[in-house]
Amino acid sequence: MVFYLAVHWRCCLTSVNAFYLPGAAPHDYEQGEQVDLFVNALTPMVSGNDDSKLKSLINYDYYNPAFQFCQPEGGPKSQPESLGSILFGDRIFNSPYDIKMLQDNATCRTLCNPIQVLPENAKFINNRIREDYALNWLIDGLPAAEMKRDVKTGDIFFDIGFNLGDDDNETPYLNNHYEIVLRYHERSPGIYRVVGVLVWPSSRGGPQGDTDEPVCDGDVQPLLLSETQSTTVRYTYRITWNESDTSWATRWDNYLHIFDPRIHWFSLINSLIIVVFLCVMVGMILLRTITRDISRYNAIDLSEDVQEDWGWKLVHGEVFRTPRFPMLLAVMVGNGAQLCAMCSVTLVFALLGFLSPSNRGSLATVMMVCWSLFGGIGGYYSSRVYASLGGVDRRKNAFVTATVLPSLVFIVIFLLNFFLLVAGSSGAVPFTTMLLIVLLWFGISAPLSAIGSYIGSRQGGISHPVRVNQIPRQIPPKPRYLQPWASALLAGILPFGAAFVELYFVMSSLFASRAYYAFGFLVLTAGVVALTTATVTILFTYFTLCAEEYRWHWRAFLIGGGSAFWILAYGLFYWASRLSLSSFSSVALYLGYLLLICLFDFLITGTIGFLASYWAMRRLYSAIRVD
Repeated sequence: MVFYLAVHWRCCLTSVNAFYLPGAAPHDYEQGEQVDLFVNALTPMVSGNDDSKLKSLINYDYYNPAFQFCQPEGGPKSQPESLGSILFGDRIFNSPYDIKMLQDNATCRTLCNPIQVLPENAKFINNRIREDYALNWLIDGLPAAEMKRDVKTGDIFFDIGFNLGDDDNETPYLNNHYEIVLRYHERSPGIYRVVGVLVWPSSRGGPQGDTDEPVCDGDVQPLLLSETQSTTVRYTYRITWNESDTSWATRWDNYLHIFDPRIHWFSLINSLIIVVFLCVMVGMILLRTITRDISRYNAIDLSEDVQEDWGWKLVHGEVFRTPRFPMLLAVMVGNGAQLCAMCSVTLVFALLGFLSPSNRGSLATVMMVCWSLFGGIGGYYSSRVYASLGGVDRRKNAFVTATVLPSLVFIVIFLLNFFLLVAGSSGAVPFTTMLLIVLLWFGISAPLSAIGSYIGSRQGGISHPVRVNQIPRQIPPKPRYLQPWASALLAGILPFGAAFVELYFVMSSLFASRAYYAFGFLVLTAGVVALTTATVTILFTYFTLCAEEYRWHWRAFLIGGGSAFWILAYGLFYWASRLSLSSFSSVALYLGYLLLICLFDFLITGTIGFLASYWAMRRLYSAIRVD
């Protein structure tokens, strides 16, 4: 859930874009063989207008009684789903659509007996139409889509999902007829594979009785559901088979579309310029200023009267003094290292094509499994940092590292799940799935974290190149830009600026149901952000020491995590500019997920900044000669 990594799908048109492996095994059909159509949850979508906004974040089961959709004989049956698929709100069921390979071509058919839509249900459906809800179908693992053209590039692509109804004229009309176009590829004589699923929905009023022959052509008035009396609705559909040259291995190419790849390139080049500039600045400081200072200090004969030290060398006896709340800092670094390892491995899997869009929810599943298996990394880093900071209560440190962050996340997710249950959403995580997540965290991650803590404790703390004075020295007044919060905000601009373009596409994928598969761009951007965070934190830590402020530990973590505050600000801007949430549940969901994203970003980037600064401080003070 978290995160924003957490995102599926793209097309691979440029060298830096991730490709995908087909994933599931192909299904070979013979003529007349049954082709199953599965239905998924209804999701809100952004309409085609540039100024349109997302109006809800609540998903609904296809067979929610309020929709009164046609049901299959024997009732709907749930289909097996992965952990990640359930977490992302997928609820897949069978359907009454009767589709047989290459049969009943262009035949207008009635789906089921006419349905009497009650007034209260009509009001519910009309509200969902006004909120631009979309139907989501699956045939042979492919989502049903509408064919659209990218106005900027002219490329044809398949936009996943199709409208429940139409409210362009401010009046909601229910789509009760579906033109289903199935593209197939003939692999060998008599053997066929589905390579594309397109749907054109329409609203057809007129006679809706079961004695009337279904009519799929001709101009008729759209179907308006009355909110004062029952309305008769008859659902019809027509299957059209189109042969295609697209092979089964490349059938996802039309779905995985990148909107204006030049924006991604511009963002990437802009990020590279920023990180090169920062690396040059840090290199100049380390190679010129610090090297000159070190040479001057080391060239002085210790037997001579020496002028008083100044700048960063003046605090050499304080720089490794134990900071306040060392256990909390160590726990945050440990959890940040665990999250960083999880994101790195997940991105590598995505970049190599193992997270195929055919395997629904594979991204979230891999993230959850990696988080659980990398508990040892969190425990190891936490225990070593804690020992290096002078901590002695190692058992408490190991326990807190393994339990605090999972407990906090679980509480937040439980509250968000409560809002989903109150709203009647299908996105609410079932109790058994919540139990499985608890088992993963506390049955696998916690023991591995304890093992990592034990190994880290056995190795002990990291040795420091200089001794700590018995009496701490006074700290002179600092410039305003070196105050902790000011430094964090100033330093956070650069990593955020390197990633804000990709952040827009990631948030659109998470909240606006937009397909995203530009993992190549995402991996490069993540690398640039990590390098930018490390260099800018080292830079501000050096400035802090030059101002004779030796309490750098918490400052380094706060400066490294400064981009999280800008992500929070951008999330609020995204809410104001791209969302129009009318229900309290949707607002609570958005703010809850946004806060989780910011928390994870703060832990990851804060850990990178702290570890980079720790490494730089040890290298810096080990190169000078101290009396």
